Amino acid sequence: MKYILLGSIDSKWLNKQSERYTKSSEKLKQLNIKLENVYYTQGQYDFVDVITAPGPESVLSFSIWYANKGFGRIQTLPAFGDKVMKKAQTK
Repeated sequence: MKYILLGSIDSKWLNKQSERYTKSSEKLKQLNIKLENVYYTQGQYDFVDVITAPGPESVLSFSIWYANKGFGRIQTLPAFGDKVMKKAQTK
């Protein structure tokens, strides 16, 4: 399943981007989550990630881990493709 992660980076980690990214990537791999794209943004969120995960529990585990590390906060949105939306509309 695809998910969109809307994230904020704690100010303590803004100048340690490489370290935060490396640790986060390792945790994603451990949870069998594939990071498809990372977009850094200006505004309410510092980044938007597109991931593929085996299920909501693994995404929840990552979000909890990320917050516990003090990296910041993540808002998770399940993402549905066009085919899934069309199928849902026919039910």
